[in-house]
Amino acid sequence: MGKLEGKVALITGAAQGQGRSHAVIMAQEGADIIAVDICEHIDSHISKMGSEEDLAETVRLVEETGRRVVSAKVDVRDESALRIVVDSAVEQLGRLDIVVCNAGIGHFSAALDTTEKEWDDTVDVNLKGVWQTARVGARHLIAGNRGGSIIMTGSAAGLHGGRNAIAYVAAKHGLVGLMRGLAMEWGQFKIRVNAVHPTQCDTDMCMNNFVYGLFCPDKPNATKEDFAPVSQTMHTLPVPWVDPKDISRAMVFLASDDARFITGVNLPVDAGNDLLN
Repeated sequence: MGKLEGKVALITGAAQGQGRSHAVIMAQEGADIIAVDICEHIDSHISKMGSEEDLAETVRLVEETGRRVVSAKVDVRDESALRIVVDSAVEQLGRLDIVVCNAGIGHFSAALDTTEKEWDDTVDVNLKGVWQTARVGARHLIAGNRGGSIIMTGSAAGLHGGRNAIAYVAAKHGLVGLMRGLAMEWGQFKIRVNAVHPTQCDTDMCMNNFVYGLFCPDKPNATKEDFAPVSQTMHTLPVPWVDPKDISRAMVFLASDDARFITGVNLPVDAGNDLLN
């Protein structure tokens, strides 16, 4: 029996990357999945975003585990649309136990060069979208009267800061305050709220030419191989980055009864990045 047997998990940003990994691994642990994604590109984002075809592939991978899955194209910035989708999915699957607020975008530029639109896009998805996802999900957790787990995808940059990413850093720091406030407010309903903070992760959001150039400015046309030793210097463990499944395992732990008395916690999955700050 898996750690999440009989539970239902809502996962945003599920078309690719960490979100797809969370959906598949939670399904392997016994959960039915509500997988949602914007399935469109946001101009301020630095890499390719998931498509409807990508979301369909996530659905296929979840179904391979034998679990049920409901998917939908929806923008976490649109709370009304998100609520309609989640209400319908919960009606189909019968309950909601886990909310993974994973949808996020990355924008990187010097603070003085960051435009108002780039700021708004990044904060709206990475902070407002998390708040709205948590609020939509919490209504079902409260109605179910079984408690539940809300998990937010933060970032090492949300704990320590970072250069040339002011909107992203601000949003991820805001997420920490949001998580702590909701953990205090919703604890009375047996709802646990926590955040997982990855370091560099082997997904398109991190592994792209823009990021390679940002971290290797002295190397024109820098590659993933050029990025690796630079990224390695940011960790105490001998790895340049983590795999999406490493983040997913932390999500499963916080979603499971193994963490039934853990709330209001920042959990870094960062190969010791925090030890260098």
